[in-house]
Amino acid sequence: MKRKVEIMDTTLRDGEQTSGVSFSASEKLTLAKLLLDELHVDRIEVASARVSKGELQAVQQITAWAASKDYLDRVEVLTFVDGGVSLKWMEEAGAKSQNLLTKGSLNHLKHQLKKTPEEHFAEIAAVFEQAKQKGIINNVYLEDWSNGMRNSKAYVFDFLDFLSTQPIKRILLPDTLGILTHRETYDFLKEIVQRYPKIHFDFHGHNDYDLGVANVMEAVKAGCHGLHLTVNGMGERAGNAPMASAIAVINDFLPEIEIGVNESSLFKVSKLVSAFAGLAIPANKPIVGDSVFTQTAGIHADGDSKNNLYFSDLMPERFGRKRKYALGKMSGKANIQKNLQELGLKLNDDELKKVTQRIIELGDKKERVTKEDLPFIISDVLDTEAHQQKIFVKSYVLTHAKGLMPSTTLSVEINGEVFEANAQGDGQYDAFMNALHKVYASKKITLPELIDYAVRIPPGSNSDALCETVITWSLNKKEFTSRGLDSDQTVSAIKATEKMLNII
Repeated sequence: MKRKVEIMDTTLRDGEQTSGVSFSASEKLTLAKLLLDELHVDRIEVASARVSKGELQAVQQITAWAASKDYLDRVEVLTFVDGGVSLKWMEEAGAKSQNLLTKGSLNHLKHQLKKTPEEHFAEIAAVFEQAKQKGIINNVYLEDWSNGMRNSKAYVFDFLDFLSTQPIKRILLPDTLGILTHRETYDFLKEIVQRYPKIHFDFHGHNDYDLGVANVMEAVKAGCHGLHLTVNGMGERAGNAPMASAIAVINDFLPEIEIGVNESSLFKVSKLVSAFAGLAIPANKPIVGDSVFTQTAGIHADGDSKNNLYFSDLMPERFGRKRKYALGKMSGKANIQKNLQELGLKLNDDELKKVTQRIIELGDKKERVTKEDLPFIISDVLDTEAHQQKIFVKSYVLTHAKGLMPSTTLSVEINGEVFEANAQGDGQYDAFMNALHKVYASKKITLPELIDYAVRIPPGSNSDALCETVITWSLNKKEFTSRGLDSDQTVSAIKATEKMLNII
């Protein structure tokens, strides 16, 4: 039989300690629902007690929803040894599970609290007694536990001996400063799990040396019963052990372990957390980065066509994603053929050779080429009629005045026929799009939905720098991008939109 390991997500508590990140109450509620109902984590840690009025309101909304779903014991709050003040906060918040923060190293106990172990243990026992009277579940964090095991192991075991006599459900062991090697993680946890076989232990890893996932793997092998992870590895300093990577590692390398997380939702949750946090996901971040399932070298695309030579168990479909083939100076014919197949286009060998050469030339100039650029490149290289530009934004007037809504008047030529429209919007580009929707509505054509809008200028540039706008669109459940380049941001967006009109 497989051994069940609990997954506790702490994105909403420890992840929110990422510099510059603060989730609103509605964002926390949305993510709490997604984490429990769709990602299927076992537990979520949603806040620290006593932080702010807004934090209290957020937890109240989460606990009200959780109670209606019978999830209340799966929603946890970080509390403090403060004579019961945190417990009163929890009662007001409607929470039922506390993660009590205590001192897991003698160094922290002596220099931060300036107390003896006996004094600390007595105060903790008093908190447990109060919690018992209020019907609150007790979990306990041993802060700086990893340094405690390195430098004051006798204290850690005295503490665990004490806790084994208390009304607790779980003991949470954090590598607070992310200092452990994988070997230490395994040895320390193995010793503890064997010494206290009836106690549930969670491992809470940080990523300061980029060892978070390795330590998670060793913690599970050592017999820990639960893991604390964050979406996108969010957290203080270098962050916590990242959810997506840890889940993939457990599923692929520890077949004896059972976890309930739904892999296919990892990418979706990652994107939403990134949007709410205002933090971009690095393109090369394992599992969830934009480019991690993109083959760049032509030899790899060729190998994929010949018995999937460059495939591994880490298939993008597991995570609701698709494999892509990049276009650039490293491209070979196989890369281009893969993209042409998706577009439903076919070229003979001579045409393919010419198009490949042009893409390599563009890559040498550091120009980015996407699948959607291919029809235009084909048209340019082969001088064919099939994919020539048929839609032109002929002219436009953009107005923006203080106290008045921005407006746009535009003229667009579609297959030789000219249309004009005027509209207002929340900004100049929004007004432009509203006018464009009017034109296409008259032709009974639905335009794609704009789902992402990114603006880039070269680092260190001045106000007159060229601006690149990259817009991601969705049409019939398929996503594609278009780009525009101009010294004016709105104009570059209009150029990207004109390209979209020709693509569709």
